[in-house]
Amino acid sequence: MRSHHTYSSFSFSFIIFMFLFFNIFSFSTPKLEPVKPSPIGSYHKRKQPVSAILVFGDSTVDPGNNNYIETAFKCNFPPYGLDFKNSIPTGRFCNGRLVTDFIGSYIGVKEFVPAYLDPNLGINDLMSGVSFASAGSGFDPLTPTIGNVIDIPTQLEHFREYKRKVESKIGKQNMEKHIKEAIFCVSAGTNDFVINYFTIPTRRKSFTIEAYQQFVTYNLKQFIQDLWHEGARIITVAGLPPIGCLPIVITVFSGEPLINRRCIDRFSTVAINYNFYLQKELDLMQKSLAHLGSKIFYLDVYNPVYEIILDHRKFGFEEVNRGCCGIGYLEASVLCNPKSYVCPNTSAYVFFDSIHPSEKTYFILFKALRPIIDSFLGSL
Repeated sequence: MRSHHTYSSFSFSFIIFMFLFFNIFSFSTPKLEPVKPSPIGSYHKRKQPVSAILVFGDSTVDPGNNNYIETAFKCNFPPYGLDFKNSIPTGRFCNGRLVTDFIGSYIGVKEFVPAYLDPNLGINDLMSGVSFASAGSGFDPLTPTIGNVIDIPTQLEHFREYKRKVESKIGKQNMEKHIKEAIFCVSAGTNDFVINYFTIPTRRKSFTIEAYQQFVTYNLKQFIQDLWHEGARIITVAGLPPIGCLPIVITVFSGEPLINRRCIDRFSTVAINYNFYLQKELDLMQKSLAHLGSKIFYLDVYNPVYEIILDHRKFGFEEVNRGCCGIGYLEASVLCNPKSYVCPNTSAYVFFDSIHPSEKTYFILFKALRPIIDSFLGSL
């Protein structure tokens, strides 16, 4: 297991600047429908033969693992968690729940997906599902060193540790069945491009953007293969969102961010091309493993997020190019803190901070994902 060392080649001030570039996440599917005025999270839950939800990735699916490591990439303080149960800032980079929380509740395994590193979890909490994700992580080994966060190989090692704990409770055969019937959710990649490739020159010296897309995809495929060898059979992989529409990307890379808050096409085009290549590779993996019981699903993030931004009023949003916290151009993590201004209506904002979606956005995306969930659950 790797130690969490600091990336000494950069000054502390640069690290704080880099720390602004976390991920946006969304699982999604085709055409979205406008959100109706109902309580966020109100829906009919399914009861399906799913044993657990197990999650890997970055800040889009990290419910608080970074609370327990030495990193500046944390958000276990207000106003994060403003709309979470009892207004608790759990370490989720959101005002409320994440998509994986909605998924876990919908499939009937648990209301909230907890952080694996939470020392208060009992064996029953572990068995129904946890997240191993770490805000600031990515598939490029260089990416997590920037913020001193948990890399993907260490997340995998934590999963192996998880398996040993479950086996000690229910035995090896039942543990293997438990893992086989679990849903695995993987969401990462934005940090690799936004905080790494486009900001730090190291990778640009060695890779063209096309070669880097293939490099990231290769590492992701290796991780999926590792999960497969550990017993995973139902695996969902989220593509990249329109990264050129993140408020902080607009602020940092637009030539005139105060007057031109439009999405930056050159960044979003990178996401489109990466997603195309990723989907092709995942389809090939699924075809090669289908006869062994594989169910590998690519989840389109780009189109639903872009539709929300493009036609935001249809979904009940008023602000799309800045976050609810502070002025919404740069604030994230420690820059979005108890002293920050917070908008009076979080549901009017697509983004809660300058990078991460609001709970309402996550719920709309969950609803877009639901047909895919029903599809693969129906095949179990």
